[in-house]
Amino acid sequence: MSDTSHTHNHPHTLLPSDPALRVKAIETLLVEKGLIDPTAVDAVIDAFETKIGPQNGARVVARSWVDPKFRTRLLKDATAAIAELGYSGMRGEHMVAVENTEDLHNIVVCTLCSCYPWPVLGVPPAWYKSSAYRARVVRDPRGVLRDLGIHLSTKTAVQVWDSTAEIRYLVIPSRPDGTEDLSEEALASLVTRDSMIGTGLAVAHGNG
Repeated sequence: MSDTSHTHNHPHTLLPSDPALRVKAIETLLVEKGLIDPTAVDAVIDAFETKIGPQNGARVVARSWVDPKFRTRLLKDATAAIAELGYSGMRGEHMVAVENTEDLHNIVVCTLCSCYPWPVLGVPPAWYKSSAYRARVVRDPRGVLRDLGIHLSTKTAVQVWDSTAEIRYLVIPSRPDGTEDLSEEALASLVTRDSMIGTGLAVAHGNG
């Protein structure tokens, strides 16, 4: 009797172990079967890479650093100010901007789900949605920040903001020292996704 234990051709046996390659293999199979349109897939990928993502929020932050009037509008009505730069839409409504200073560090969480401002920050990272982060950051925000390599002065207060379906927050990180001569575009490159959640800092290139 022949051994047929290794002759079946179920799709899962053909998928590579690397996650990115698995996604590509699945996409290829779906395209070959006519279940998805590759043009539509490319459009979605382009949207998240170039139109929806942290680079949008970084541009908002950089503008607030160089334009005091925009910064004032941003802190007063973040939804409207962000829309001035063309970023709006679902999950971008009811935005509130909070500013980090020497005396205050802001950090954002969504304790009930994973509410997140997609138009300015893109897709939320997996850890942001984890129960471990959601529970601990409320209880011990300084400990979370220390684990992430952020050691604040004892004089700096920490404010935790809980996002909801009605309110989503954008942290305006402190502008790094020594960046006075940088262009707005160059400043935007210093702003990371984590710094706009409060779990990171904007850091000048070459300074870590």
